[in-house]
Amino acid sequence: MLDNTPRSLRINIAIIGCCNVGKSSLFNALTKQNVAIVSSKSGTTTDAVAKPYELLPLGPVTFFDTAGLDDSEEIGNLRINATYKILFKTDVAVLVVGKNGITQKDKEVVDYLNKTNTPFVIAFNQTDLIKPNIGDIDFCRSHNIPFVEVSAINDVNINLLKEIIINSVPEELKKNPLIVADLLKKNDTVILVVPIDLSAPKGRLILPQVQVLRELLDANVNAVVVKENNLLSMLDNLKQHPALVITDSQVVNQVANILPPTIKMTTFSTLFARYKADINVLIKGAEKIDNLCSGDKILIAEACSHHALADDIAKVKIPRWLQNYCHCDLVFDFCSGSDFPQNLEDYNLVIHCGACMLNSVEMTHRLKECVCRGIPITNYGLVISKTQNLLQRICEPFI
Repeated sequence: MLDNTPRSLRINIAIIGCCNVGKSSLFNALTKQNVAIVSSKSGTTTDAVAKPYELLPLGPVTFFDTAGLDDSEEIGNLRINATYKILFKTDVAVLVVGKNGITQKDKEVVDYLNKTNTPFVIAFNQTDLIKPNIGDIDFCRSHNIPFVEVSAINDVNINLLKEIIINSVPEELKKNPLIVADLLKKNDTVILVVPIDLSAPKGRLILPQVQVLRELLDANVNAVVVKENNLLSMLDNLKQHPALVITDSQVVNQVANILPPTIKMTTFSTLFARYKADINVLIKGAEKIDNLCSGDKILIAEACSHHALADDIAKVKIPRWLQNYCHCDLVFDFCSGSDFPQNLEDYNLVIHCGACMLNSVEMTHRLKECVCRGIPITNYGLVISKTQNLLQRICEPFI
C-alpha cells in the first residue's frame, strides 16, 4: 500500500504561496481528493496538510498544503514558521500565484528558494478569472523559472503541472541512492546483527534494518540475520568470511570483539549517516568529542517521538557513554520530531539520530545549519563507536 511507504522515502512536494491564491484548491486538484479545506477566508490552512500520492512515473510522493506566507492574522507568524518547517524538507516547491500576479512577497520567496537550492515551479492559478500579465511571464523567463498557467477550479493544465514537477525533481533523487549495495558484489555474503531487546519494536524490525535487508536482496547479495549472541556460531557455519558485517550500534563493541580484524564491519547508523547526508561532516563531529569539557552543552536530536524506556538510547545510554569516555560532567538537552532549535550556538556538539524518518533534504538542512554556525554535528552510531574506540574500524568500509 502507498501509505505504508516510509515518509523518508517519498519525494516531498510543497504547495506554497500567499493567502487566497488557491493553494488548497490546487492541492486538492493535484491529489484528486478534497483533502484540504477550501475557503476565501485568509488563514484557513494552519498546520500543513499532507497527502501521500503515487505520482507516476516518479513514484510515491507526499504533497503538502501550507499556510499563506503573507499571513497577517494574530497567529500568522506561527503559521508562516510552520510553512518554513515544511520547506526545510521539501524536494520540489510549487509557488502558487493568484489573480493579483507576482507580488513582492512572492519575489522574496523566490529569493529564499534560490538561496536554499530548492527546485520550484510557479503555477499561475485562477486563470479562469484572469490571465498572467506579460511582466510576470517575463520575470519567470528572465529568471529561468519553470511556469504553467492552471485553473484548480476548472482542472485546467493540472496534468501539465504534474509533468513539470516531475521534471524539476533532482536527478539524484530519481536514481534512488544506495545505502550499502555499492560497497558489495553480487553473491557476496553480509551478516546483519540485530539485537532484540526492550527497544526493538514488537513483531518487526526497525526501518534501517528493513531497508538495508531489502537493498541487499535487490542487489543479489546473500543476507544473513542473527542476534548478537548467535554471531560466533554463524561465522563457524559459513564456509568463508562474510564480505561485511553490519551491526546495531548498541552492540558494536560485542561484535568487534568477536570478529577478526580481517572482516570488515560497520553499523546501520553509520550507513545511514552516509546515505542521508555528508558523512565526512558527521565523522569530524564525532572526533570533536575528544575536546569536550565539563559544563559543555550537548543537543541530542531525534527525528521521531516515542516513549522513553528506562534504558533509552538517547536519554540514558548515549549520555552515560559520553560522560564515561570524556571523564567529565556534560549538560544534555533533547529535541524530537520536526523541532530543531534555532539556538544552536548554545551547544558545543549536536548528536543526531540515524534520520531514518527524515529525507535527505531535511537532514542536509540540519547539517548546513550546524556547519554555518560552526557547531559540530554527528550521529548516534558514530558517537557510540567513538566512545568504544571503534570509529576508525566502522568507517573503514567506505573511507
